[in-house]
Amino acid sequence: MKKKIIRIKDIAEKAQTSKGTVDRVLHNRGRVAEDVRERILGIIKELNYEPNLIAQSLKSQRTFNIAALLPDPNEDSYWEAPKLGLEKAEKELRQYGINITQFIFTPHDEKSFIARAKEATNESPDGVLIAPVFYKEVLPFFDKWKSMNIPYVLFNTQIEGVSPLCYIGQDSYQSGFLAAKILSFGLPGACTILVAHINEDIPNSAHLIKKEEGFRDYFDKNGPQNKYRIVSEAIDFSESGTIDDQLVSIFSREPELSAVYVTNSKAFEVAQYLEKNALTDIKLVGYDLVTPNLNFLNKEIIHFLINQNPLGQGYWGIHQLANHLIFKKEIQPIKFLPLDIITKENLNYYLDPF
Repeated sequence: MKKKIIRIKDIAEKAQTSKGTVDRVLHNRGRVAEDVRERILGIIKELNYEPNLIAQSLKSQRTFNIAALLPDPNEDSYWEAPKLGLEKAEKELRQYGINITQFIFTPHDEKSFIARAKEATNESPDGVLIAPVFYKEVLPFFDKWKSMNIPYVLFNTQIEGVSPLCYIGQDSYQSGFLAAKILSFGLPGACTILVAHINEDIPNSAHLIKKEEGFRDYFDKNGPQNKYRIVSEAIDFSESGTIDDQLVSIFSREPELSAVYVTNSKAFEVAQYLEKNALTDIKLVGYDLVTPNLNFLNKEIIHFLINQNPLGQGYWGIHQLANHLIFKKEIQPIKFLPLDIITKENLNYYLDPF
């Protein structure tokens, strides 16, 4: 049976009042006698009235300017996916007045981030989508946006103690816990496991700290004491040296190394070293479906990838802002994305998420 569409006119007739009075109650503006307000609200509830927010947004013809702060994909290919995701969302929402300005910063340059964040703030946008990769540097901007009543959505990196409209991404702790679980299958009796943070500023990367915490906790809770030795290394070759030099040093110091957990999208850097040196007995787990990782996953040098769905992070981040700004929907503060385990066998099913 087709559901009848309830109009403001229907509410007004039942309440024996004007459409203008009903409109004032719906939008909580103007003066309405309390008994009339209560009568109208009761009828709204009784008729299960749902406002046509889409029609209202089209009628308003207002433009909602959103600032998107994200790292430069030309510096790190991981960020190409969230960029494509937010651009897809912009196309879908353009008819409702959504306009996005991208503020691209260098992913390993705090000064670049601060400069672009200042530019975005000076535009007084209606909302901000941000990948907060610089923890210390982003906190003053959160305070500034709060004082300006600018809602902001975090993606990729969850930060505790702040008040975003929403966080979209994985649960970093559970992500690390899962990585440890899948890596643990088939390990030899006693061995060393390397947690590799590649080209990251660890003290300033809250999500990577959480990943390592979850990883270590899995072994603490599920393995015999002292069976596995876990070592953590920050491998930075962005300015000098090569990753090969550092991995040679690590493997020399850790002769019982049997597994590597790369906490970001750069597992392929370790895979290249393993392939070059014919190290076929090292288990390797990392993140993200960037092209170099896919190559080594198909070769089974990378054994598992955890998909963080960066394209979806950008896409749903914009939609959450639109739901808040345009459609006036209640937004849940956290939208955790699934922890997808990718292997050679199921890879093709994840290459076209839309």
